[in-house]
Amino acid sequence: MNALLSLVVLVPVLGAMVAASVPPRARAAVTISATVLTGVLTGVVGGHVASAGAVRTELAGWAPPLGIALVADGPSIAMVALSALVVLAAAVAGALDRRLIGSPSFWPLVGVAFAAVNGVFVAGDLFSIYVLLELLTLAAVGLVALGGAKATAPALRYLFVAVTGSLFYLLAVALVYGETGALDLAIAAERMPEGATAAAVIALVAVGMAAKMALFPLHSWLPVAHPAAPAAVSALLSALVIKASLFVLWRVFSALGPVSGLTPMLATVVAAAGATGVVWGGILALRRDRLKTVIAYSTVAQVGYLVLMLPLLGSVVGAEAAWSGGIVLAVAHGLAKAAMFLAAGSLVIAYGDDRLEGLHGALSRMPLTAATIGVAGVSLAGLPPALGFVGKWQLLQAALAEGAWWWVAVLLVGGLLTFAYTGRMIAAMFNVPGEDPPPPHETPRRALVAVPFALAALSLVLGLFPGPLVDLLVGTLPGGGRS
Repeated sequence: MNALLSLVVLVPVLGAMVAASVPPRARAAVTISATVLTGVLTGVVGGHVASAGAVRTELAGWAPPLGIALVADGPSIAMVALSALVVLAAAVAGALDRRLIGSPSFWPLVGVAFAAVNGVFVAGDLFSIYVLLELLTLAAVGLVALGGAKATAPALRYLFVAVTGSLFYLLAVALVYGETGALDLAIAAERMPEGATAAAVIALVAVGMAAKMALFPLHSWLPVAHPAAPAAVSALLSALVIKASLFVLWRVFSALGPVSGLTPMLATVVAAAGATGVVWGGILALRRDRLKTVIAYSTVAQVGYLVLMLPLLGSVVGAEAAWSGGIVLAVAHGLAKAAMFLAAGSLVIAYGDDRLEGLHGALSRMPLTAATIGVAGVSLAGLPPALGFVGKWQLLQAALAEGAWWWVAVLLVGGLLTFAYTGRMIAAMFNVPGEDPPPPHETPRRALVAVPFALAALSLVLGLFPGPLVDLLVGTLPGGGRS
């Protein structure tokens, strides 16, 4: 089992190396094969974690602090499984229509990004996470640049912000090593003394990861980078790349948070920024007139939800629900955003543009694509029976148990804004019954339309049957809450 865990990272690396070496026409098959194999390995490791608990292994038999540890528990398995699903969907869509990927360079780059994001999810030590985050940044910037000349400036802006965020994180790693003599997160959490150093580490990681995942007010790179990239790249960026930084933030808060008395204040500051982002991103999404830009601002808003759990982790009665709800919400967001961006790519192929005013009649001409955006919007809004509802319901329970009614208000207002901008996208595609709307310039292949719909439909299936996912997360919060 230990060897299989390391293969979850190594197989995508090998896939990227092979994809870079073979002719362009063979790259899609290599990437898809490596992704399917990684998904199977994730399923096997996930089955073991579900039945026997977390798996931990040291690479090459070297134990920390000299060696590198990989850890698979419920949250990491949930995120690695999301990674495999989204990469597979983007790869299949890119293989069906190469306009969604921009260039054959997509294939090795997506393999590197896949390996890096999986590595972040299972890495047990802070310096390995830094290296993997840097690798992910380089691959993601390269993927954004595949959008052509218009994507050059957004890619450079993304690179500047991401590298700045990495510097904050690296400084935090140096503080941890200087104070504890360890880089393994579990060991460092045991050795870290109470005091200002732990608070400084948490604050530095919060700023660094906030920049990388576009948490308000450090979000300005995202609404230009995601729309400028090819549609399959936008799906990967929104569904996966920002989740890596979010996951690191969760891990550091949950591991080192109990050590510092300032953690509740820091968590509240981060959550307040997230709450502002929920409202700000939702309002700007309502004011934009291009489909991909609306979805990009929606990501700014949804990122805010994903940090609302941090102040609730200190609750005596609501910590477990907040932890589980945040992770479920991240999975739901990944499925919904990948579906939305891939559906937007199909609409751009069909209508030549993503301006909302040019999509009149798409509801009749491309009903499955319109349904994809609608179902994904339902999940993002947290409405039943989608998976997003399960995550938001758990967060609501945690907030009510803590008496934190203000977080409840944020969840409700954010849900209304999400419903509003999703309705605006659907309304732009609407035509009155009996009207013969203008046909699209081109009809996308049926399989291309079916791929994003499958992701959206999966969010409904998981929302109807959330038990296995929720059970996988039970008891995985370090300490079961701080108090």
